[in-house]
Order: sequence, then C-alpha cells, then structure tokens
Amino acid sequence: MSYTTLEIERAGHVATVWMNRPELHNAMNEVLIAELTRAFVELNEDAGVRVIVLAGRGKSFSAGADLDWMRRAAGYSEAQNLDDAHKLAAMLKGIYRSKKPVIARIHGAAMAGGTGLTAVCDVAIATDAAKFALTEVRLGLIPATIGPYVADAIGWRQARRYFLSAERIDAANALKIGLVHEVVAADELDARVTEVAGEFAKGGPKALAAAKDLLGLLRDGSPLDDVLLDDTAQRIAAIRVSDEAREGLASFFDKRPPAWQQEQ
Repeated sequence: MSYTTLEIERAGHVATVWMNRPELHNAMNEVLIAELTRAFVELNEDAGVRVIVLAGRGKSFSAGADLDWMRRAAGYSEAQNLDDAHKLAAMLKGIYRSKKPVIARIHGAAMAGGTGLTAVCDVAIATDAAKFALTEVRLGLIPATIGPYVADAIGWRQARRYFLSAERIDAANALKIGLVHEVVAADELDARVTEVAGEFAKGGPKALAAAKDLLGLLRDGSPLDDVLLDDTAQRIAAIRVSDEAREGLASFFDKRPPAWQQEQ
C-alpha cells in the first residue's frame, strides 16, 4: 500500500493509520479522503489485521476540512459538490462499517470533520487537552455527512445543541456527552490505545465481525420485536457450529488460549 497523506504502521495484529499532513493539522482534502477510503478497504481485506487505530501526526488529530479544498469547492457546481460529498460520505461509512474494531487516538484539535472521524470509530480515546467542535454553521454550512454518526454518538438532545451553537467541546465534556469513551493524560495515550487494541485482538476475528454486524441490527431494534429476537437466535445458532466458535469453546474448557491468540 502506497499513500501520500497516510502512513500505515503494524504491530502484531494491530494496524495504525496515521493521517500524515502535520503541517495542515491533518485537515481533510479529496486526496486524504480517497486514501482513507482505500486504506480501510485494504486493511479490512487483510487477514493479518484484527484491529485498526486511526491517528494523526503532528499537533492535531484532524482540524477538519482543508482550507484550500474548501476554497476550490466554493467554486464548484452543485453536481461537483455532490460528487465530493458522496466521496466523503463513503469514507465515513467505510470506517463506521469496518468489519474490524476501529480505535480513534485523539490529541489536539478534532474539529468539524475531525469530530466526525471521532464518531465513526468504535472507541475514541482522547488526551485531556483534546478539543472538538461542530463549527459548520459559523461558515454558513451544516455538519451533514458527519451528522448521522455524531448524533448517534452523543444523542439527539446534545446534537440539537452542538450542531446549532458550534461551541467548543473540551475533552471532559466530550467524555460526559459520549463523544469519547476515555480521557487520559498525553503521556498515557499510546499505552492506553495499545492496551485497548490488545483487548479487541483477543476476540475471534470472525466473531468480532459478526458482533459488529449484530450491532447494526440492534441499532433501531426493540426487545418487543419478535422478528428481531428470532434473528438473534438464528445468529447464535449459526455461529456456534463455526470452526472458530468450536475452537473458542474447546480452548475455554481446556484452559488454554484459543488458536487465534497464539498466532503471531
């Protein structure tokens, strides 16, 4: 894999996708969007990767949209802007629907689109100095493509406030409203991300993908929906007879690690 705006590092079964535009605070343009899209497709197809970490080089996670890209987009036709928006939406969807767990490693600014990138990841771990905001309305825009993910992360009530006010959200408040899962000191960030990634990697690779698919099913489901309950029964029945589940159960009763944890 060759990229101009990203660096991919591997440590065991964990791949870290570094956004690598530090001089621009990892602001997103059409190239970074395309490369993030491609990177997540390729990493999801790589059997050696079980966990993906999304991170940013330099002082920031991502400051949102690249100013030059925004300036050019202002001169685009509506059709050209629609094409751009579809590509951004596809990138966000690709990360959110990744078959493998995704951890956001957040430091510095995670503004606008950076807040969106935070929300599409399964887990977000931030330093205590991280800053977030949905600044779009102050530019006469709206947080449209990132909106479904941010609203899902922080809830409808909080979204009504921050979509409209464009207030800064500090790390403590981001934790309170559910935008991030944990806040740590800067010198503890990498160790904590590594620790959480290690916890994910203990899961069966196929089971992790199936669990993420199950979460999608449950998102708008109800315990009062008998069709949903039947679907969940069918899912557990099917996975119980899989080779991975047989190995997982056998290893549990044998009091040994399952095969996938023994692989290097």
